[in-house]
Amino acid sequence: MANPDKVRNLSVIAHVDHGKSTLTDSLFAGAGAIRMDQAGNRRVTDGRKDEELRCITIKSTGISLLFPQTDYLPQETVLNVIDSPGHVDFSSEVTAALRATDGAIVVVDCVEGVCVQTETVLRQA
Repeated sequence: MANPDKVRNLSVIAHVDHGKSTLTDSLFAGAGAIRMDQAGNRRVTDGRKDEELRCITIKSTGISLLFPQTDYLPQETVLNVIDSPGHVDFSSEVTAALRATDGAIVVVDCVEGVCVQTETVLRQA
């Protein structure tokens, strides 16, 4: 993209199993890269075998999404998103993701609420 003002760099951070990869899938579907009915099940950023077997994110993974101009979005925008792990054993991945981005999307499970790792990743941010 020629205009850097139309680029946003964000990390997705949260406690383990609170929906970071599901949100990333939904953003992916919103950009038209996958079908909307696949969002939440596809886990596009969890491509490693150990991530697929354990159903958790182990390595931070970045994706770039192009959102075209619409009635709701006045100009074409690029969203660079890093889906980070939520498990405490991989907190260095969260730190690296946060250093590489301008901001973060914090995901909180509406049933469990704010958990220990939620507070930890917020302190890292």
